[in-house]
Amino acid sequence: MRMSEPKVSLITVNYNQAEITCALLESIRQQDYRNVEVIVVDNASRENPAALFRERFPEAVFLRSEQNLGFAGGNNLALPHVSGDFLFFVNNDAELTDGAIRHLLDIFEAHPKAGIVSPLICYMPEGNAATDLIQYAGMTAVHPLTGRNRTIGNKEPDRGQFSQPGQTAYAHGAAMMVTRHLLKQVGPMSEAFFLYYEELDWCERIRRAGWQVWVQPLARIFHKESLTVEKMGALKTYYLTRNRVWFMRRNFGFIQRVGFQVFLWLVTVPKNVALYAVRGEWTNLRAFLRGATDAEVSSARHEQVKSPVLEV
Repeated sequence: MRMSEPKVSLITVNYNQAEITCALLESIRQQDYRNVEVIVVDNASRENPAALFRERFPEAVFLRSEQNLGFAGGNNLALPHVSGDFLFFVNNDAELTDGAIRHLLDIFEAHPKAGIVSPLICYMPEGNAATDLIQYAGMTAVHPLTGRNRTIGNKEPDRGQFSQPGQTAYAHGAAMMVTRHLLKQVGPMSEAFFLYYEELDWCERIRRAGWQVWVQPLARIFHKESLTVEKMGALKTYYLTRNRVWFMRRNFGFIQRVGFQVFLWLVTVPKNVALYAVRGEWTNLRAFLRGATDAEVSSARHEQVKSPVLEV
């Protein structure tokens, strides 16, 4: 048993989903781990939910941005206000299960080089499903040629096949705990991406600094996947396309980047153009092409964008 209970700062970002965020906050209240602080960042929602959160969850700190700062920017806004030894970034459309915080902390205690840890993530159950459906049990490394990777366990029924903690290539942005010491050393997530690939880029930086990325299946959260972004398919297409190119430029060597560029323009672009055209998805086609071309046009400017330096 842990001799002490270090303070954990839970950070979540709300964007036009106040009731969904309240469900997360209620699940945090039900945790048996009590040495926590909760910070809610509102990322320029159409209606300011401050009164709602302060009435129903007075224990939480509420911050509001008057402009949408994106995923990393919204989370980073909380950093000057945290006081925990560990920071637990959790999507507002997630809910924690019993013992999740304690199980994540166990990894840091048992493995001193662990820098960032994600729990097992399952899709929120629908109806009377007897078995949880896994969303994330780890990730494979990004392939240097295709720029793609695979989420381990995705869409698999949970039969206990992922029961042991272990190192993995990347944490999952829906739920990831880091140490305060690591954050001071490596810095926060880059805000250049705005949406998607931030946590992958962060994990690359974390590993280069000598830390390990872990997944802890004994900790579990349920995730209401993409309640916001699924309604904006073109937005998702654009940022996934643009940011994949940026990620490769930031994290791979010259020869690998050249190989990726050849694959991108000779294989990926023609294939996706054909698929979108056959399906009649013209909005997504335009978003895909814009993402690919914007990545090229703005690459020089993007390389100048550094993660903000914040005192935590």
